[in-house]
Amino acid sequence: MIRSLLLTVAIATALTAAPALAHSERAPVPAVAPASQTLHQLFQDEWERGLRESPEIASYRGDKRYNDRWTDLSLEAIRARQAADRAALQRLRAIDGDALTAQDQLSYDVFEWQLERAVQRQKYNEWQRPLNQRGGVQNAEGIAEVLPFASAQDYRDWLARLEAVPTMVEQTTTLMREGLEAGNTPPQVLMQRVTGQIDAQIVEDPAQSPFYKPFTDMPESISASEREALRAQARAVISEHVVPAYRDFAAFFEDEYLPGSRQTIAAADLPDGAEYYDFLAGHFTTTDLTADEIHQIGLGEVARIRAEMEQVKAEVGFDGSLTEFFEHLRTAPEFFYQTPEELLEAYQAMSKRIDPELVKISRMIPRLPYGVRAIPDNIAPDTTTAYYQPGAVDGSRAGYYYVNLYKPEVRPKWEMMALSLHEAVPGHHFQFARGMELPDVPMFRRVGYFTAYGEGWGLYAERLGYDMGLYDDPFDRMGQLAYDMWRAVRLVVDTGMHAKGWTQDQAVAYMSENSSIPQAAVEAEIRRYITWPGQATSYKIGMIKIQQLRAKAEAALGEDFDIRGFHDAVLGGGAMPLTLLERRIDQWIEDEKLG
Repeated sequence: MIRSLLLTVAIATALTAAPALAHSERAPVPAVAPASQTLHQLFQDEWERGLRESPEIASYRGDKRYNDRWTDLSLEAIRARQAADRAALQRLRAIDGDALTAQDQLSYDVFEWQLERAVQRQKYNEWQRPLNQRGGVQNAEGIAEVLPFASAQDYRDWLARLEAVPTMVEQTTTLMREGLEAGNTPPQVLMQRVTGQIDAQIVEDPAQSPFYKPFTDMPESISASEREALRAQARAVISEHVVPAYRDFAAFFEDEYLPGSRQTIAAADLPDGAEYYDFLAGHFTTTDLTADEIHQIGLGEVARIRAEMEQVKAEVGFDGSLTEFFEHLRTAPEFFYQTPEELLEAYQAMSKRIDPELVKISRMIPRLPYGVRAIPDNIAPDTTTAYYQPGAVDGSRAGYYYVNLYKPEVRPKWEMMALSLHEAVPGHHFQFARGMELPDVPMFRRVGYFTAYGEGWGLYAERLGYDMGLYDDPFDRMGQLAYDMWRAVRLVVDTGMHAKGWTQDQAVAYMSENSSIPQAAVEAEIRRYITWPGQATSYKIGMIKIQQLRAKAEAALGEDFDIRGFHDAVLGGGAMPLTLLERRIDQWIEDEKLG
């Protein structure tokens, strides 16, 4: 899973601006044909707009020009961004696609897909739900993880952001009130978990504020007197501005928002909800599959994987039912580390074991390094088992594989191989780093993200452990099957809850019956699917498509099929919708036939 920066900073930003707007190219316009020149000018203009309008994304990309501000979440700014998205789509469609090179035509198609859906989703007013238990204004300090803090100016920029926290909180409150009036709120069962996150911002000692953390370990290159002056200013700003803003927000949340949040969990219960869920399923899977079709695919995959799990159970000599085997995997002490420190060391060792085997599945190994870090304590109880945070485009920040060390007694050893293959290499880090290093393509294709492509590759990467010779332990193979099952179950429970009337308890029961995931993780996952309708369906749909494309290439090329060449072709164009990926692989097959 890719950690969305916007979930920890300002979800409304992502919900009111085209994804492409933060990813277009900032580079000299090439001396090419007029249509291509116009296209690249559009990319450049939209890049600059995206950075101006989404300062957090600019920071995330390593551009420091807007590090002193937050995204403007006023209603006027949201409407202006929506109008600018519509205008950008009109500009794009005015370009003569027939006059473009093949490479530029692909860029056009990818960009158009993103803009079209950004405009389509405007009608659903997602900005009226600017936070949830996974992120929002209540943990806006999370962006500090990607900021440099190498100079005094870096700290002054952070202080400027701290001084602007009250405005951000006030704007967020306005959006939430709009949502209450429109009946467009997150489920109350999820919002109950936000109370503690807000309370964590209300501190008596400003040095204990999450926003103060960058000041605890300042570089020696800043003089001692300036370090102390900056710290004193930070304590004052936190005491006088940040804490009072969150105290007021806590009162609003407890007195108005939480009681007014909806009692139901289904996306279908939101305004235009059934249509909205259909849109989300298509957006995340980049297909036209219906909720019923996705549900049926999930049921079929669950049956297939259960049969493979039975085989592993027999191989290890477990005498009992599959349900009893699941319980054994969830509870036997030998499957767990005792301390967070031991768990982190094991994850780091796992990554070192995987790295040398990458040459078996790809010729192109990314230059950008990655590290393994613990998920911050303040969000660990309410987030996933792990996630990946991409590095900076300019190479100034490595990619990071974040692992959850909260309650190591529920984080089994047998899941670590599949999880590491997915989140780090050859999964998300491999994919993102490769994309950033692509030559001669617009920036939005180098750093863009499509969930079905990205998470589909991540899930497919788990199976590459077989090609790399890493699944010599049957329990690790069970871990791979458990993760495959996890994503298959998602197809069933996501569509079940959001389109078929399932309750949260039904979803938890179905996932528990069909997976070896610990109960606490099951409950956290179900909460995530309620929070993020449709997103969880993209993993399995994307993986199935990549598997189908590999089978097509193997059948067409026979003995000439090269697995490394196939993977380089899949990753070699950057992220894109699955329909465009299929077109790209079809062309690669034809090129391979010609030699």
